[in-house]
Amino acid sequence: MDTQDHNLKEPLEQEGLTVTQGVTTAVPEPPILEPEDDDVVPQQARAKRHVPEWFEVIWSNRKARVGLILLLFFILVAIFANVLAPYSPTDISFGPSQMPDSQHWLGTTQAGQDVFSQLIYGTRTSLIVGALGGGLATIIALVIGMVAGYMGGIVDEILSFFINLGLVVPALPLMVTVAAYSPVKGPTIIILVIGLTGWAWGARFKRSQVLTLRVRDYITSAQFAGDGTLRIVFREILPNMLSLTVLSYISAAIGAIGAEAGLEFLGVGDPSTISWGMMLYWANNGGAMITGQWAWLVAPGLALAAITSCLMLINFGVDALSNPQLREE
Repeated sequence: MDTQDHNLKEPLEQEGLTVTQGVTTAVPEPPILEPEDDDVVPQQARAKRHVPEWFEVIWSNRKARVGLILLLFFILVAIFANVLAPYSPTDISFGPSQMPDSQHWLGTTQAGQDVFSQLIYGTRTSLIVGALGGGLATIIALVIGMVAGYMGGIVDEILSFFINLGLVVPALPLMVTVAAYSPVKGPTIIILVIGLTGWAWGARFKRSQVLTLRVRDYITSAQFAGDGTLRIVFREILPNMLSLTVLSYISAAIGAIGAEAGLEFLGVGDPSTISWGMMLYWANNGGAMITGQWAWLVAPGLALAAITSCLMLINFGVDALSNPQLREE
């Protein structure tokens, strides 16, 4: 009898039932543990997040966020200038030297052009000169500074001589001289002049950084592996200088925008160019201060200050990439 009861209990227990003194009861199954909400949310966020980490670091900085929004605003204005501008910037059919009114928000120039339309179209020139002029200066500084710092020896001495020469030669008189006597006028020659005269400081900083990186273990390993100089410089060292390179580019772009405006204000640019610097030049020649047309003179100056300020604000976020202690919670 006991043997029969024992044989009967075994299949019942396998089915989740127990027999106690002839009474069959169900055995509760163990609860299924579900992941807590605190564990699920970060996993889902990581799965759905496609934003690069470097952008999150920059965007988390409040100053850089303001700078990015302002820069996006200027880019949109430059792209849609023909839509936003009420008139053509070269239209001279309006009355000369008109004060601001409902039809001409910033008045007109001495030649009868709408100042507000010129201000909008001038955004294109400043952004193009800043992007290309700053990019050219950064590329030259990268190549010269990194090669000088990594190669050493006679190569470093020769390139360092040119770097020091570029540092001691006054940049502004050189830019004015080259731009004034160039047979070609316009933004293109200004971009070349800015790029060829504004690389020295960036090259010096990059050379100093490479001098500290070339003694690292991974550089020694690449040398023993037989990698060439260009591969080590641009594949091993350059990625570790990315934040410094971006900072150098932003600084070069700020300098290029200011230099372009200064050269055109001095009268060495193309008079037919629509830019903020040329607006300042014509406002000064047209006697804007004497006639009381402050909008013609102040508007391009404020625009230049705004675009350079937004780039400087972005610098705070780029600094946080290389220095985690500067990151905001």
